[in-house]
Amino acid sequence: MNPEPAITPHWVSRSAFQIVVFLFLFSEIALGAVLYSGASLWWAVPLVLLVAHLMHGAAVGFHEATHGLLRKNRRFNEFDGVLLGVFSFMSFSLYRAAHQTHHAYFATERDEELWPFVFTTAPRWKRVLVAFLELTCGIVYTPLLFLRSFLRTGSPIRSPKVRRRIWAELGLMVVVWIGFIAAISYWQVWNYFLWMYFAPAFIAGNLQSWRKYVEHVGLTGSTVNSATRHIVAEGWSGRLMAFTLLHEPYHGVHHLHVGVPHAELPHRVADIMPKTPDERPPFPSYRHAMLDVFRSLSDPRVGAQWHKPANHS
Repeated sequence: MNPEPAITPHWVSRSAFQIVVFLFLFSEIALGAVLYSGASLWWAVPLVLLVAHLMHGAAVGFHEATHGLLRKNRRFNEFDGVLLGVFSFMSFSLYRAAHQTHHAYFATERDEELWPFVFTTAPRWKRVLVAFLELTCGIVYTPLLFLRSFLRTGSPIRSPKVRRRIWAELGLMVVVWIGFIAAISYWQVWNYFLWMYFAPAFIAGNLQSWRKYVEHVGLTGSTVNSATRHIVAEGWSGRLMAFTLLHEPYHGVHHLHVGVPHAELPHRVADIMPKTPDERPPFPSYRHAMLDVFRSLSDPRVGAQWHKPANHS
């Protein structure tokens, strides 16, 4: 495909997260109104799907915050990150610490986010089982994946200060959710909770997992571009999708330029054009990329280590 000309960031692209948050709030109000009115729940289904997508966009904002790129003010960036983490069952500091390994040791055995797909010693049945769990119950699997990184022997998260903060954030999460569930139970608004939070959050967790697989799973290249799928949309719907996901589809650009804000990623699309035979051009949509992902799910793996002669699946 021929990439579009470089896109210059403007206030709309820079405000993607704020726009996503406002759309999320308006969608939740509309969903609440449908539930309150007693209208057919079929009216609620499309709103649940919209809220789920916007929750997914907010999760990308959480990722931006871990890089210090969500807000210019560091304190506001930290506050937003912790708040988003609480309602995603994720410690902000834990995600940030583990996510650093994804960039520092990308697609190697030390990449905590891509366990166990980076281990050639992991049996095929185990990798397939993990893929199934992650893609069908991401809201549970993803927090557990990061807790594994924190609690396991030999954890890469060694700083006592960071570990104390992680424990504090986990404690805050428990306290907030106990209060939240107690309030829901007291006012008997479980119906609203299930439709306005649980259902869209469950879907959003799976969308997050599928996006992660689109980005890396099944790729065994030795460079960022050969181990990453990129999406450069050709139509308005794809561009809108990229906007509401804070331009995360330009994922390889993010890996190549970690400190670049999301609004500037499309501006550097030339950096993810193929330069070697093992690098692929960007996909024109998630639909095209998903077809490529499906072919890898019977034997999910990531990283160039799978090409070593001594390795077996």
